[in-house]
This record gives sequence, structure tokens and C-alpha cells, in this order.
Amino acid sequence: MTQLGEAVARYHKILESETVRTSGWAEELREQMVARRLMVAGRPVSPVLRPHFLSRRQYINLAKNAESLHSAIDRLRMLVIRNPQLMARMELLPAEKMLAAVDPGYASPAISALLETHVNNGSLHVTGGQADLPHGVVYGEILSDLFYDAAPVKELRKKFKLDKVGAVKPLLSALLKAWKEFGGKTKPSIAILEFKQPFQTVDTQEHLLLAEVFRRGGYAAEIISPDQIEYRNGQLSWNGFGIDVVYRGVTAHEFMLRFDLNHPLVRAYREGKVCVVNSFRTEMTRKRALFALLSDDAVTASFPIAERKAIEESIPWTRMLAPSKTKRNGVEIDLPEYALRHRDSLVLRPNDSGSEQPSYEGAAMSDAAWDGACRQAIRHGYVVQDRIAPHPVSFPVDLYGDVVYRDLLVEVSPQAFLGKVQGCVAKISSAQGSYSGLSGYAPAFILETK
Repeated sequence: MTQLGEAVARYHKILESETVRTSGWAEELREQMVARRLMVAGRPVSPVLRPHFLSRRQYINLAKNAESLHSAIDRLRMLVIRNPQLMARMELLPAEKMLAAVDPGYASPAISALLETHVNNGSLHVTGGQADLPHGVVYGEILSDLFYDAAPVKELRKKFKLDKVGAVKPLLSALLKAWKEFGGKTKPSIAILEFKQPFQTVDTQEHLLLAEVFRRGGYAAEIISPDQIEYRNGQLSWNGFGIDVVYRGVTAHEFMLRFDLNHPLVRAYREGKVCVVNSFRTEMTRKRALFALLSDDAVTASFPIAERKAIEESIPWTRMLAPSKTKRNGVEIDLPEYALRHRDSLVLRPNDSGSEQPSYEGAAMSDAAWDGACRQAIRHGYVVQDRIAPHPVSFPVDLYGDVVYRDLLVEVSPQAFLGKVQGCVAKISSAQGSYSGLSGYAPAFILETK
């Protein structure tokens, strides 16, 4: 058994011990989550009773690969902006293209970014990415603090050394560096941009906590809605609150569905009067067509060896599904025909990762259903992508006061600031056939090797 396996087995044994089982620690943890505002719709943001453990070696490899991938993504973004043919392959909306062309006033396209990855037996597989509004930074750090001092983790720490991986300070530091490079010389007033929701969401709650982080750092911060912004005499404002930096919690796609290019924020952004973090150039990271370009050797042939190696090892083969020919392992293929013949090893996903359109997993469908899905995908902007086999992990959960075990999927999201990974969070979701209400976050702890 590996050391990680030993730690998990030891933790589960601790949960079953009489001392911990009768200590009321789970109820205390729930009360702390309520006090720290880590509850959404009456449920805790963490549905599990165990942190997710990574070995130090896994974390180092994760950070190294993620940094190489972020560098490759930044390089590809600049290629796309300069090359109309590559831009066309991204299938951006006209307004998204225009916003991507605007110089944000600082060099790094992504001030903060994350990759959604599966880590299994030392292998890293990237399933998606966000560099416009990465979530989980604040949740992950608070959950780490709460779990670290919980009774079972305290007991585990008697035998295993655990390290927390917080990322709140690096986020604020990266934001301030962008502001300084933008030309800011004073302490900025920060607006967290979001759409007002009829019901509070997980993301909305985290924005409240993020605003508190900024305020504790000595910065004026407000959560604002795009429909209440004004732009006059070179100053962006909201209800009299002057805005220097906009932390963007709204995708360009959903923004442009409601507003046009004459919106005050867009005008201030184009005129260089407001620092937007992350810039609208990072919208490309939400497009799965970015993976199609990354996994195309003809596009990345001039990239550094380390970046190409990270792409080859971590990015699934991806193409925009269209009546066309492409190459797979150096051999030319007819893309629709290939997709139909390799149903079991492929998935179909909407190009925009924020889309409400469904994804289709070929292995779970009949030939006829897959054929119909492929036809729909060609018409509605989908990518076809290599399937990454899921590897469910057993987690203890609190089910009406009893500890039960459920097989859940874990996405480990390394969080990068100005291209450097400084923390990660684990996102939990239900495996097929398990209880559907189990989703949220778990703190990620690094298990030091002996």
C-alpha cells in the first residue's frame, strides 16, 4: 500500500474510533461552516468528511505541468490574436473577438487561472480550464483551516505530516501587480463584477468572502452588477463608488448576451480607464477549441519542448467537430467518420465550457443515439475529444448523522497566479450511480513523504 493509501485508511479508521465518533466533531465542523458562511441553500460547500490528499511528489509534478500548460496557453492566446485563421478556429462570437483584441494594459493575459484536472497514479489529465473567473480560491483556504484543526485530522497528524496550500494572498498580490503594471499609483478600489441572481449561488457566496479578503487587506471593495455601472469623464463608477480594478466574475459570453459594446465597462476598458482582472482575452480559455489547437502539432510545433511535453501528456486529443479532414497520430482522417467509428473512446462537449448544452459520452450510448448526437454537435459548435476514464474515490460523508462512504469524482485544480502555481483545491462531484446531491469542494492537503 502506498503512503497515500495508508493515510486514507488510517483516517477512515480514526473516524470509526469511539473517541472521534462520539466527539461531535462533524457537528462542530458544520457549525463552523455556518459561522464562516460556507453554506449554500442550506448545504455545506464541502459535502465530505475527509480532505483530499496529494503526495509532495504529486503536487510538485502537478505544479510543474500546470505551469508549462499555462505558459503554452498564454503563448497560444497571443498566436490566436495575431492570426485570423487560428482565431476563426476558436469560433468566438464577434464581440468576443473584439474584446480579445483590446490590450488590457498589462502583459500577462491571466492574472489568476486554474486547470481542472484528474490525477491518477501520477498521471495528470486536464479536463478544462478557467482564466476569467476561477473559483474555489477562498473556499479552499477556509476549508483547509477548518479541517486542519478538526479532531480526525489532528489525530492523523500524529503519524503523518500534512501541509496546507492556501492561495488567497497570492491572488491579491497578483491583482495588485496587474494594477501597478496598468499604471496604477494609488491604492485601488476594487469592484467584483457579477450578475444579480434571484437565488444565491455558490459563486455568489464566494464573492462575498473575496470582498471581505480585499477589505481586510485595506482595499475598498464592492460586489457590483453590470447594469448599475456608469462611465463619465474617464471614471467608471457604481452608485458613487469609483472603480479602479474590476475583478471579473462574469464571462464575456454571458455579458455580451445581455449588453452591447457601448456598455460603460466596455467603453472604459477599450479606453484604458479601468484595469480588468482577468482581461477579456482569457475568455478563450473557456473555449474547448483551445484544446483542439493545443493538441494540433502543426500549431504547437515551435513551442518549447517542456510545453509540448506537458501538452502531449495532459491534454486529450480534441477537434471541433465539422465535416472536415484532420490528422490523428500523423494519419489523415475524415473527422465525422472517425467520430462515428470510435464511439467508445470519445466524448462530445460544447465548445463553450459555460454552455448549458449537454455533453455526450459515447461509451454510454447506442450507435444510433451517438450518430444523432454527432449530427447535432456538427450544427451547434461542439468538440469531439478523447474520453478520460473516471476513477471514483471513496469518501466519508455525513448522512443524517451517520458516516457512510460514497464513490465520488475528484478534480484537482491547481491555482496559478501570473503563471506560477501557488495552491490547489479539490472539486467533488457524484460518480455515476451515486447520490446526486454530493458536490462541492474538499480541502487539498499535501502529505509529506517519509
